[in-house]
Amino acid sequence: MYSWSIKILLLVILIAPNVLSQGGKAEPKRIAIAKGRSTATASGTLSNGQEMDHVFWAAAGQTVRLKVTSKPRGSLFDFRIIGDGFEFVTDHDRYSEYEFTARESGDYLVFVRKRPTENVKRASFSLTLTVK
Repeated sequence: MYSWSIKILLLVILIAPNVLSQGGKAEPKRIAIAKGRSTATASGTLSNGQEMDHVFWAAAGQTVRLKVTSKPRGSLFDFRIIGDGFEFVTDHDRYSEYEFTARESGDYLVFVRKRPTENVKRASFSLTLTVK
């Protein structure tokens, strides 16, 4: 009986770090554009300083346009874009709208952030993605 208790305790000690480390960020939400269309929209609600991650696919040479709007209205959100596995990075630069030509085919990560403001601590956003 005593040896089983020790084995169980050792098992818990060995597994605990792996289980606890799973508490990180969630997987990004994929924005999928329906066949025959060029635009899709994602939405969410964030508090000051919070971020929500999205991912979309674009082919090299396609024009990508992102626009974020908020309720209530104002410059409450910004975003940055990172190429997944290749060099493409923007800064959080108060973008509410951004257009670029995809340099490579692949996934692009979009991090929408609620800018910290004194008056509006929580707000909803819509992120519109157009790929042509």
